[in-house]
Amino acid sequence: MSVAIITGSSGLIGSETARFLHGQGMDVVGVDNDLRAYFFGDAASTKWNAERLERDLPGIRLESIDIRDADGIDALFARYGSQISLVVHCAAQPSHDWAAREPRTDFGVNAVGTLNLLESTRVHAPEATFILMSTNKVYGDASNEFPLVERETRWELDPAHPFAEHGIDETLRVDQSKHSLFGASKLAADVICQEYGRYFGMNTAAFRGGCLTGPAHSGAELHGFLAYLVQCCITGQHYTVFGYGGKQVRDNIHSHDLVAALWEYAKAPRPGAVYNIGGSRHANCSVLEAISLAEELTGREMSWSLSDDARSGDHIWWISDVRRFQADYPGWSYRYDLRATVEEIVAAANERYAGQAR
Repeated sequence: MSVAIITGSSGLIGSETARFLHGQGMDVVGVDNDLRAYFFGDAASTKWNAERLERDLPGIRLESIDIRDADGIDALFARYGSQISLVVHCAAQPSHDWAAREPRTDFGVNAVGTLNLLESTRVHAPEATFILMSTNKVYGDASNEFPLVERETRWELDPAHPFAEHGIDETLRVDQSKHSLFGASKLAADVICQEYGRYFGMNTAAFRGGCLTGPAHSGAELHGFLAYLVQCCITGQHYTVFGYGGKQVRDNIHSHDLVAALWEYAKAPRPGAVYNIGGSRHANCSVLEAISLAEELTGREMSWSLSDDARSGDHIWWISDVRRFQADYPGWSYRYDLRATVEEIVAAANERYAGQAR
């Protein structure tokens, strides 16, 4: 049977990928040592999701290996060898702010961990397709130089700008901007992923995600925008909006739609591919708009406040242009718009935080 190795398998995208590939009849091996609990505390632990995967997916194998452990990763890949047809690398340290606390840990997980996985793939399963979940933070804050117009509830790009209609494409520069240390470590991973495709001819792709979201997200203040916002709305926790008057814009893609895109690539891979992927003009919102929608769908009023301190390297306005991916893979389309996505997050959060709801 064809083996798929998924890192970060108990996280949002990893677990969605595990379920999807299991449904395709693949032999799924998940790699996750719950570092998210170390990054963001026990409330952000993915242990609950790992237990659910083991309950729901007969035959799945979950391995608690740290991707920084080159020998451990290599032993795993050697065990399955040429049976491995697909590697989906979702494991990461995902926070701007946390990266500054422990730069070595951040770079070790995001950059060195990616290198370990790529090299083990090259040595033991060179014909396998390798997909990296990268991030739009590889562009740093270059997008903050765009001419923005302030609206009542959001910032918008000047309609005369080339990116205004469809969003930001892959031509935006990746250097001479502030990335945060997280953005820098993910850029290193992104580039080395491309290089294994271009230099070694491997089928590698870096998907530069906007806000990835969905009902399986273990949201935390430092990561998981919509999931954490809904969690606060339901439980009564106070929510702090950092900077830009709460009018900063994010595009949001449901984990199902993202995994469907990864599958389209996996079926017809291209070496060294790079794609911006996100909600695009199809699904996006400002923080203020997200608060209003969460309040509407939960029937609860949020406790929130605005801080003038924007996060370093954060984007004021980001909407992904996904047309390059759509041109290469015209069979892919969105299933979820923003409202449907938040409805699912609310339903999942009501179930998960039932005992904590105010």
